Amino acid sequence: MIAEVVIDIPAKPVDRPFDYRIPSKYQGEVSIGSRVKVPFGSRLILGYVIGIKETSTVTHLKEISQVMDLIPPLTEELVEIGLRMSEEYLCYPITAFHAMLPNVLKGTYQKWIYLHPEVTEEERRNLRLQYGDFFDLLQQKQACLWETALSYSGITEATIKKLLAEKHILVKEQVSDRRTQQKVRWVVPADRQTLAQALQKLSPRKKQQKKIIEFFMQRGSAVPLFELLKKLGTTRTTVKACVDQKWLKWEDRIEYRDPYRGQSFSPTKPLPLTDEQRKAFEVILEPMRDERYESLLLHGVTGSGKTEIYLQAIDQILQKGKEAIVLVPEISLTPQMVRRFKERLGSKVAVLHSGLSSGERFDEWQRIRNGESPVVIGARSAIFAPLRKIGLIIIDEEHESSYKQEENPKYHARTIAKWRAQKHQAVLILGSATPAVESYYLARTGYYRWIPLRERVNQLPYPSIHVVDMREEMQKGNRSIFSQKLSEQLLQCVERGEQAILFLNRRGFSTFVMCRECGEALQCPSCDISLTYHQTNQMMRCHYCGYGEPLPHNCPSCGSKHIRHFGMGTQRVEEELHRHFPDLRVIRMDVDTTRRKGAHQRLLSLFAEGKAHVLLGTQMVAKGLDFPKVTLVGVIAADTVLHLPDFRAAERTFQLLTQVSGRAGRHDQPGNVVIQTYHGDHYSIQLAAQHKIASFYRHESLLRKKHIYPPFCGLFQLLFTHPRRDQLFQLGQKIATQLKAKLPNNCQLLGPVPAIIPRIKNRYRLQMIIKYNENEETEKILKEQFRTISALSMDDELRISVNREGTFVS
Repeated sequence: MIAEVVIDIPAKPVDRPFDYRIPSKYQGEVSIGSRVKVPFGSRLILGYVIGIKETSTVTHLKEISQVMDLIPPLTEELVEIGLRMSEEYLCYPITAFHAMLPNVLKGTYQKWIYLHPEVTEEERRNLRLQYGDFFDLLQQKQACLWETALSYSGITEATIKKLLAEKHILVKEQVSDRRTQQKVRWVVPADRQTLAQALQKLSPRKKQQKKIIEFFMQRGSAVPLFELLKKLGTTRTTVKACVDQKWLKWEDRIEYRDPYRGQSFSPTKPLPLTDEQRKAFEVILEPMRDERYESLLLHGVTGSGKTEIYLQAIDQILQKGKEAIVLVPEISLTPQMVRRFKERLGSKVAVLHSGLSSGERFDEWQRIRNGESPVVIGARSAIFAPLRKIGLIIIDEEHESSYKQEENPKYHARTIAKWRAQKHQAVLILGSATPAVESYYLARTGYYRWIPLRERVNQLPYPSIHVVDMREEMQKGNRSIFSQKLSEQLLQCVERGEQAILFLNRRGFSTFVMCRECGEALQCPSCDISLTYHQTNQMMRCHYCGYGEPLPHNCPSCGSKHIRHFGMGTQRVEEELHRHFPDLRVIRMDVDTTRRKGAHQRLLSLFAEGKAHVLLGTQMVAKGLDFPKVTLVGVIAADTVLHLPDFRAAERTFQLLTQVSGRAGRHDQPGNVVIQTYHGDHYSIQLAAQHKIASFYRHESLLRKKHIYPPFCGLFQLLFTHPRRDQLFQLGQKIATQLKAKLPNNCQLLGPVPAIIPRIKNRYRLQMIIKYNENEETEKILKEQFRTISALSMDDELRISVNREGTFVS
């Protein structure tokens, strides 16, 4: 039999499957989705089997060297999806497969240097004299890494090639992955008779050993060592003494790494549904009973009980012997959300997100692949969970931009979810209080089924929203970053023993640092963007490439000492809170304070326990949180996204304001929201404040239709980068001219123009946008053109990235 293998090299010359013979010893082991090691040229390389056939047109076939896994990491369905992604998103199939798998399964390639077995004693003496420490290392360790060899004095690539040619060394390339296993030491008791004899032999002074033997007499089965030590308050030395006597024995067992080990989850029962929830639930049950595909938009206001509907729908699917995927934006995948699912569904739930270590993530993935966890909750990449009997896919907060991957393959989780749901005849639920304009349009035009939830649970009122014009505050002499209204509300909230959330979608202390004499703003040397000042460590950082430098005492341009911070971030707001309200206890949540593992959960737990009056943060506090004592939400600056050069700027402003407002008054006490802005008359802010959701979508849709933007067209964005600005502009113009000549009549090309940030990591950036009427024929022509444009430039330094937008109906 012949296997068609996609090799682990993302490059145009090898962008096709290669045929390999399946050796007789691997017959029955190799299947579609298998990860294999194959000879390619003079080296071994990883690859993925995408097909099996009986014959090949190639006469002299190489054989598969090794099958890497007992169970293929990719299902046949995921292989199909990977190949479809390569067509849809113009990427290599191997790039799509990599996006589906845990990082530890990706290939690692290392060159090892060995001493040649035929080197004579005399040659060894000469080599020691010539190469000293390097040769001693080879003698001692038998082998060393290529990179290690180059770190020795006098050893260069030319030296290694010379030794190789003289047959003094061998160079072998090893291919592997980064899988590790967690071993847990267990204590296993001997038979009951042996334990009884041990009790008789033990002297009265050996109380701890006696306690251990009595424990096992009662228990009769093995126990993890850490659990035994904790339970009996004994020591490892005492247990080892019993092992030495053969009363007990050690046993190392491979166990899954559980990211939630040590946490207790109290089982919960389904909550009674409101009349509106029950109607929505019945609509969801219809296609589930019929086992047919349908896409549903669950459009429920904040606090309307969407999560409870999700949980009860999952319970129905599990009863049918099927599986479910729940996607949650990374920033919303809070300990609160995970707890609700774990408490209701227990060990059936596997969790996949970036907060897990590589080992934990791999073990959770293995539980899913082995069929031990029929429910998967996770961020964007969890859509590729290797489930085989999917009955339900839920995308919570479906409007979130984090569902779109920014690197290749530039897929949208919503599209992949639809493909998988169609393949399995499963139900797809898109849930949001503020759906994407495209999703709302598709629901209102009948492509999706629209399920509105207009009321909060328990008939709770919407929070009262006050829009404060900060221009008027300035005219009144208030130069603080807190309006009088927000200050008053904050003090009253704390006096009542309640809590507040303050939101600012910008981290750091200040947006930029500028010299007041020459006007020079301190910029990143590698990107055309200002450095952001972080007061905690007095560093200025680039949020695009990570460059950092200390805050200078003098202006690098003119030498002046008059350097000042402008704008504000969460650090600055925290400092101002302490200055204006010294008695307030504040917890700040942003990327800087949640870098460490478990920091997210620790900070939220402190706030839930009432250890702080105010939770201050960026987008991660805007959604997915439910605290009974939070009655006030303050939006420090509602304009941060509003004037970005993005056709979705107004939509994202409306969504953010609506979502963060929904954190207030979710329980017994009414909620208040204060929105501070310099553009209070903008329709996105006004309609969010008035809870006029339908009015916003009508207004926004009319604007999109007028200016021809999705959902009223398809859109491709082409990004070109190059280290030389002049060369980039020449190539951009050349490609634009050739594209225009071959585009269909229903297409419009805009650009080329410099990107929003013209340079990142010392690469200049140019972009083009192509708008088109969405149909298969036009898309096919465009994709063919995009595949050929890289060949037009004849420049190895030019990188081209294609990003697709549209109504996601493919």
